[in-house]
Amino acid sequence: MADDFEIDTDDMQRRMDGAMTNLRTEFASLRTGRASASMLEPVMVDAYGSPTPINQVGTVNVPEPRMVTVNVWDKSLVGKVEKAIRESGLGINPQLNGTIIMLPIPELNEERRRDLTKVAGQYAEHARVSVRNIRRDGMDKIKRADGLAEDEAKMWEGEVQEMTDAYIKKVDRALEEKQAEIMQV
Repeated sequence: MADDFEIDTDDMQRRMDGAMTNLRTEFASLRTGRASASMLEPVMVDAYGSPTPINQVGTVNVPEPRMVTVNVWDKSLVGKVEKAIRESGLGINPQLNGTIIMLPIPELNEERRRDLTKVAGQYAEHARVSVRNIRRDGMDKIKRADGLAEDEAKMWEGEVQEMTDAYIKKVDRALEEKQAEIMQV
């Protein structure tokens, strides 16, 4: 049975890629002083009795480098969309123009930039924890394997650790890039 033992490294890699994708999504939601449609992705609107992503109740556009607009399709939801944006913690003050909600992106001050770098660090730490949890799952599979030779177990543990280290480096590199982008004036 030990000869047949193999860890599904493709599954582990897929899960670690998922942690990186989640990190990139969280980073995209951080405001860096430039307008981006992705900064509204985490905003949920209470539409028709259930939380709905903002891009499913209107069209999100970036007409200018420092302006995001949301063209709400249903007039009855304009107030709810405005409220969701106001309460999202993005620090943006929506302005109404009929069914279009304009979101002027204010210049970030130094204190807000530092706060955003801390938030980015928290997001990166969550990604590192996810990667380490995947590593732990892999190591547990190795330990539970019946009749696995010690040198073969060490080989598998080394492979799992190597993959983990590579993904932790990717997380750290993504964090450095995002913090540089946030601190850029």
